[in-house]
Amino acid sequence: MVTYKVFSKDYELKRGNLIGVLVERRKDLRGSTQIESGLKWAKLTFGPLVRDRQAIFIVPNEVKLVETLEGL
Repeated sequence: MVTYKVFSKDYELKRGNLIGVLVERRKDLRGSTQIESGLKWAKLTFGPLVRDRQAIFIVPNEVKLVETLEGL
């Protein structure tokens, strides 16, 4: 399973602010790369929360389901 950390660029402070986390959804965006589909989905989901949709960027994080379940 792949999760994406979604950030927004803060040009004044020269850093990225964490907006949220998304879980992989590749069914609806076949034919594009993992980064392209994640970024498109992030812009659709978190676009209304930021002033500039072009300032959104993602960082993929691969997480194994087994590791997640061990923590419970």
